[in-house]
Parts: sequence; structure tokens; C-alpha cells
Amino acid sequence: MSTLVELQQVSVQFGERKVLDEVSLSIQRGEITTLIGPNGAGKSTLVKVLLGLQTDYQGTVTKVKGLRIGYVPQKLKLNESLPLNVQRFMKLAGKYSIQELREALNLVGAEHLIHASMHSLSGGENQRVLLARALLQRPDLLVLDEPAQGVDVQGQIDLYELIDTIRHRFQCAVFMVSHDLHLVMAKTDDVICLHHHICCSGAPADITKHPSYIALFGTTKSESLAFYHHQHSHHHHDLAGDPVSGEAATCSNHSHGHHHD
Repeated sequence: MSTLVELQQVSVQFGERKVLDEVSLSIQRGEITTLIGPNGAGKSTLVKVLLGLQTDYQGTVTKVKGLRIGYVPQKLKLNESLPLNVQRFMKLAGKYSIQELREALNLVGAEHLIHASMHSLSGGENQRVLLARALLQRPDLLVLDEPAQGVDVQGQIDLYELIDTIRHRFQCAVFMVSHDLHLVMAKTDDVICLHHHICCSGAPADITKHPSYIALFGTTKSESLAFYHHQHSHHHHDLAGDPVSGEAATCSNHSHGHHHD
């Protein structure tokens, strides 16, 4: 395992308010780390520290020399009156050939959108285009801020599948912010639960049983988690009760079709 980024005892204070309190974590190449926590827990401040946008902190941040970071923001604010298609938007990322733009879009299953208007994209399509733009520079670390916001359930499943594929293809690390473990779980190696300080961290299945996690999120999320594992792995004994009815329920809840973004 190679460590790409390491934070040691990082604290950030805004006036009297301590937003991050002695946060230590490391990000490994090839792993997906998901950062969860309630709103106002300091998640976006932590992302800014990682990206080098928040430079006023105590503690140390160590990055591998020449680390390339691709960033997918939570929301993209585009001027509605500005005509902007996907190709032109991608070009804003730097001097890349049309071939490179097409390849990046192809990697995320969005090549057909190259001439579409940015304003007409669905939530899922928008995330794919932002992901393609981040991939142009072949990042070692991909930072995703709430990638599933505004995307329907099937679209989210597809998106997490895609992120998993990209992680293997590029052997990059993925650091993903979410306020809810929900569907993310099956693809995540490591979960960090943040509430100004790190309350708990570890493998997804362990985290959901941790008292700090339960205090913040309750215990209701595990049913959707079971469904997600079930749908993709088809280990029929994962679900309690009659596996056949479990299967039927899964299929009626989430169609197996793809790209219903």
C-alpha cells in the first residue's frame, strides 16, 4: 500500500469555532475512502485542506511528491444565459485535444453527450461530465464532494459502480464525501465518520455498529445496505427470511436497467 496523503492532528478554527479538531487520517492508493458526517461537521473544510485551498490550519499535511488531484465539486454554478455545451465546458479544463476529451467522456459512458448543452443534463449526466473533466489529468487522487446529490437511486448505483471501475483502471485513490452511508457502502474500503473530530473510522460493516455512528445516524440504514449488496452479489443468504421473496422485492425496488439518470 502506498500512502498518497497523510493528515496529522489537523485543526481548523474560524474565530472561536473549532471546525476541525485534531483530525488524523491517511489516504491510500487504490482505495475508496468515504467521509461521512452530519451537515456542519467540517466535511467541506476537510476537503479544502486536502485540496490545498484551506491553508490556515494547525497540524501537518504530507502529500506524495507530484500528487495529481482531480476534484468533482458538489454543485456546479453555471450562468444559465451562457450557451455552453459539454465539449466547450471540458475544454475549459486546459489544453486537451478533442480526442482526449472524447476518451475521458467515453470512460464515464458520456461520449454521446459531447454536443449536449450543459444546462440540459440530468443530475447523473452532469456528475459523469464532471467526473470526465477530473479524469483528464489522470489523477492519483479523485476527490468527490457529495457525488450522488440530485441523482436517482439507480443513477447512484451506476455512479458508484463507475467510480469503482475508475479506481481499478487508474489505480487511483478516491476520497468521497457523503452525509449518508446508504448506497456508498458496498464500494467503500474505509469509512471516516466526522463530527469536527473523527468519531470512528474503519470498514463499512463495523462502522454501522459503532455507538458514535448510531448516535449520529441511527440504525435504519442497514436495510438499504443489505439490498445493495444483495443486488450486486446475489448471495441469497444475505437476506433474512425467504430469499426468493427478498429477490423479488429487490427487483421491484430497483430495476436492473442501467443509465436511468
